[in-house]
Amino acid sequence: MSCPICSGETTAKYRPFCSRRCADVDLAKWMNGSYAVASQEPDDVEVALDATEAALNTAQKQH
Repeated sequence: MSCPICSGETTAKYRPFCSRRCADVDLAKWMNGSYAVASQEPDDVEVALDATEAALNTAQKQH
C-alpha cells in the first residue's frame, strides 16, 4: 500500500500514511475543508448561509 499523500511506502505505525508528517497533512486537509463535497441543493445553501450569519452575529456580540 502506498501513502495517499506522497505515494511513499507506508509504515505500520502511521498506516495508511508513511509518516507523521503525511498524517498531519491529511488531518489539515480535513480540518480546512479540502475534502468537503459541495452540495447542489438550494436548501443546503440557504441553511449554510443562515448558520454563517448567526455565527457572525454571535461573534460580533461577544466582542
